[in-house]
Amino acid sequence: MRQNQVDIITLGCSKNLVDAERLMRRIEALGYTCVHDPEQPRGQIAVINTCGFIGDAKEESINTILRFVERKKRRQVSRIYVMGCLSERYLHELEAEIPEVDAWFGKFDYLSLLDILPPVPQTAACATQPFERTITTPAHYTYLKISEGCNRFCSYCAIPLITGRHTSRPIDELLDEVRWLVSQGVKEFNVIAQDLSSYGLDLYHEHRLPELIDRMAQIPGVEWIRLHYAYPTDFPYDLLPVMARHPNVCKYLDIAVQHCSDHMLTLMRRHITRAEQDELLARIRREVPGICLRTTLLVGHPGETSEDFEELKQWVRTQRFDRLGAFAYSDEEGTYANRHYNDDVPEEVKQQRLSDIMAIQQDIAAELSAAKVGTVQRVIIDRHEGDYYIGRTQYDSPEVDCEVLIPATDDNTNTNPIKTGRFYNVRIIRADEFDLYGTIC
Repeated sequence: MRQNQVDIITLGCSKNLVDAERLMRRIEALGYTCVHDPEQPRGQIAVINTCGFIGDAKEESINTILRFVERKKRRQVSRIYVMGCLSERYLHELEAEIPEVDAWFGKFDYLSLLDILPPVPQTAACATQPFERTITTPAHYTYLKISEGCNRFCSYCAIPLITGRHTSRPIDELLDEVRWLVSQGVKEFNVIAQDLSSYGLDLYHEHRLPELIDRMAQIPGVEWIRLHYAYPTDFPYDLLPVMARHPNVCKYLDIAVQHCSDHMLTLMRRHITRAEQDELLARIRREVPGICLRTTLLVGHPGETSEDFEELKQWVRTQRFDRLGAFAYSDEEGTYANRHYNDDVPEEVKQQRLSDIMAIQQDIAAELSAAKVGTVQRVIIDRHEGDYYIGRTQYDSPEVDCEVLIPATDDNTNTNPIKTGRFYNVRIIRADEFDLYGTIC
């Protein structure tokens, strides 16, 4: 156990990661060294940033806490602090059930942790802006969180119960953060929010996402901007010409549709019809030619019939999303579905439907990847691993999408050795179900 070292363990989504990075910057300003490696914890203090979205995420968070409790009993760690969505939602229950944790913090008061850290004699330079953080991703990309919370209240979702109402960050503050991140070497900005579509409505009483992205794209040093988690209802259509106009705005949009049948969209409280949703997707593709659409589907929601699911399968085949993830319904206490519906789809049926959808998408993804063979793609290099340099195209978000594998032997024929964080033109020579293979042009 190393003195004055803090392990930050972050579970869940990239929005949690941003919170952890902000906390790390301030802990380091107190003179501590922070480590962000849950596989090899080494510090005297552990900070566990939890997720409480669905059952599996809650179980992972609790198991992680209990693992560190065991480490504390063996005197491998002296203090345990817990923060994030799980403790925001279940604070009192957790305090009673796991008394070995030294302090609990929620989703929004985690900076109070700084007040109870033991003092150390030597301090470092403090963060001068609230958005400053210690970047834990590869230095060339990061996540930009532009809002918190959600006002949508879909039937199945506990996020509004955890994070509260949608709250946008001011445009000028976000642009200042982007400029600061560029000064730290960041080139790629993955813009994230629970609901991108509502950005600005609370602060400015109108959609301001198009303006934010337009102004971001004009900042020198911003090479890629990628958009995550738009909501279909009340979509800000003025965003589309911004995406089409700026070459550094990736032709990529993550927009979770969840389902397609009118019956299920109504039960899910999505406030959109299939016809409206289909027109939205068609318009996005029409106004931003070549765009990569990523979506998420929910199967096994209460009331989903076999007819609903068959309609969903056929719709997925027709839409041919570039990227698609899916999850099975989890009955979350406090949600509308939990209070008003009977969880009537058996678990084995949920899992079978999940497998069926992903099998369909696997075939689609393989076909779409194969179509890229012979093309030249602009690729950013993330890392060197084994016999390959590994990068991504503008159509691939970190951690969740395809990667491009380039033989390390390309270094021998390239007068400028391949370096991480740089862009290269890569000719795609082969594709499999999950990755592309290419060579430097």
